[in-house]
Amino acid sequence: MTAAGTNSYVVGREQLVVVDPGPAIDSHIDALAAQVGDRLAAIVVTHTHPDHSPAAKPLADRTGAPLYGALSYHEHFQDHTFAPDHVLVHDSCVPAGDMSLRAIHTPGHVDNHFCFLLEEHRIIMAGDHLMQGSTVVIAPPQGDMAEYILSLQRLLEYQPDSIAPAHGQMMTQPAQEVAALIKHRHAREEKIFDVCEAMGEASTDALLPRAYDDVDVSLHGIARYSLLAHLLKLERDQRVVRINSNGDEDRLLDSADAPWQWRCC
Repeated sequence: MTAAGTNSYVVGREQLVVVDPGPAIDSHIDALAAQVGDRLAAIVVTHTHPDHSPAAKPLADRTGAPLYGALSYHEHFQDHTFAPDHVLVHDSCVPAGDMSLRAIHTPGHVDNHFCFLLEEHRIIMAGDHLMQGSTVVIAPPQGDMAEYILSLQRLLEYQPDSIAPAHGQMMTQPAQEVAALIKHRHAREEKIFDVCEAMGEASTDALLPRAYDDVDVSLHGIARYSLLAHLLKLERDQRVVRINSNGDEDRLLDSADAPWQWRCC
């Protein structure tokens, strides 16, 4: 799911910042420590999924650098070792020596997700907000499709020249990449609505193979999370309704078998 792994970025000249130190793999932590030496001013994480932040604490212990990030309101699939010294807020700046690293709150993939704009070079380090060559999984309740699309649009306000994702290669046409991704999400939403309308009434699992018939069946288990995120957005937009909701939504959103039936309004 993470292609070749998680990209860690080292930013700065005299003083350095590490963005997304990644999983707690000794050889990777050794490589980062060797790269930064005694010049590390900060360790920043885009979010606290287990492939992004577990190396933060051991790297901080070695270097004394403070940790910057935010915690999720949800417990599932989180790095519980991460405890920020400085809690990020939208549009704040992380000290990066003679460079400016601006935090951009981008919820959607997860509620505590931040991207970072290296202002001097107009590069956005995007974490899991965008992936080169793939779409991002939006898994409720941490993930929210409506917030995700709004956060994509927010990135364009900063007019980046390029995007450095946590997975994949540098993206050098950010406006086109973001616009294409928003178009793809809207098209998927309309397909889900059309399938639901054609079926009249259907469970999440019954909708899945028809709404994602262009996706390999081996990936349907992952696609199901994004399907649910789309359905919840459609529900908030008053385009579909859950017809057997039982008041236990928060628990069921974290489960693999939320037993809801859906119908178009």
